[in-house]
Amino acid sequence: MARQTRVSNANMMTFHEKLSRFSWGLFIPMCLVLAISIIVLYSAGHGGWRPFALSQSMKILMGFVVFFIAAFSNIKTWIKSAYVIYAIALIMIVMVTFVGHTGMGAQRWLNLGIIHVQPSEFIKIALVLALARYFAWMNSVELSQLKNYLVPAAMLLVPFGLIVMQPDLGTALSLGMITVGVFYIVGAQKKWFIIAAILGVMAAPMVWFGGLHDYQRQRIITFVNPDHDARGAGYQINQAKIAFGSGGLIGKGYMAGTQSQQSFLPEKQTDFIFTMLGEEFGFVGAIGLLSLYVIIVMVLFWCAKTCRNRFGQLICFGFMLNFFIYYFINISMVLGLMPTVGVPLPLMSFGGSSLLSLMFGFGLCQNAHIHKDQQLSAKGS
Repeated sequence: MARQTRVSNANMMTFHEKLSRFSWGLFIPMCLVLAISIIVLYSAGHGGWRPFALSQSMKILMGFVVFFIAAFSNIKTWIKSAYVIYAIALIMIVMVTFVGHTGMGAQRWLNLGIIHVQPSEFIKIALVLALARYFAWMNSVELSQLKNYLVPAAMLLVPFGLIVMQPDLGTALSLGMITVGVFYIVGAQKKWFIIAAILGVMAAPMVWFGGLHDYQRQRIITFVNPDHDARGAGYQINQAKIAFGSGGLIGKGYMAGTQSQQSFLPEKQTDFIFTMLGEEFGFVGAIGLLSLYVIIVMVLFWCAKTCRNRFGQLICFGFMLNFFIYYFINISMVLGLMPTVGVPLPLMSFGGSSLLSLMFGFGLCQNAHIHKDQQLSAKGS
């Protein structure tokens, strides 16, 4: 009874008690993926810490600060601030539209002086947090009513439209899939998904001719027939297939990949880092990384299932969807199973925005696990 009393009041839980509830099964695989990232980025820098490995190491240290703050703070803080965090992320996306920094043909970044921030990465975690706050205290009757999905639908559609305009179709689609997944988890009626799918198919021609940029249509055509423009739109995916396939079972060896080391492979440090891993460490290395990803997803699922409060459940389920969609799209893309889109490989790709947002998400899931037995109220009291 005394233990239950301590658990029921998060303010009375000591740091030692929180640490005893810490999920090492989630933390260790995350750290292993980060370590692999530094190893591969060191190779991407041709055996030097610059320009990738050292910079990413500093970002990882910053990420751990964010992670531990999110993990060991009072869960009530995140209940109270969920909508505020979402609003801040949304304002940043709006700012990108007017004062955003353009890079690689897209206006996706905010220039904050010493760093460039990509708000579309943070909105994914902010949306999961806001949706968890919105749905956590609804009963089954409320969850069966369509009107109660209008606000969360607006939470999706506003940033979705702004991100598509940047243009960043990959991130926008990821955001949509995360939201649809959360809707399904909370118990939205199946007929709504069927109707939405039919409307999506009907809208496809309009999206193709009026909603996509020329280069986006070209990427889809290239996906269907990679050889129709092998020196242009099909170059990236063809080189990626050559690099990954040439790795064989155990790879060509560390820093011995010909496609990556001789710069035939574009964006080897970001979107196509999985291909570089496959070339140097082969099928074994690729399966090793995939195994760590699967372990992370399984642990997140277990954290969600064992959490006794709905808010924590939805945080873990929502982030699990986010993480899975990240690596599923990226790996499918570099293997030619999906059209090329700008989605980084989680915890692996070079860059700060994706890394920091993911480590914030991991911290929130750890927080939910630590407070899994806590009874929570909608007001965070």
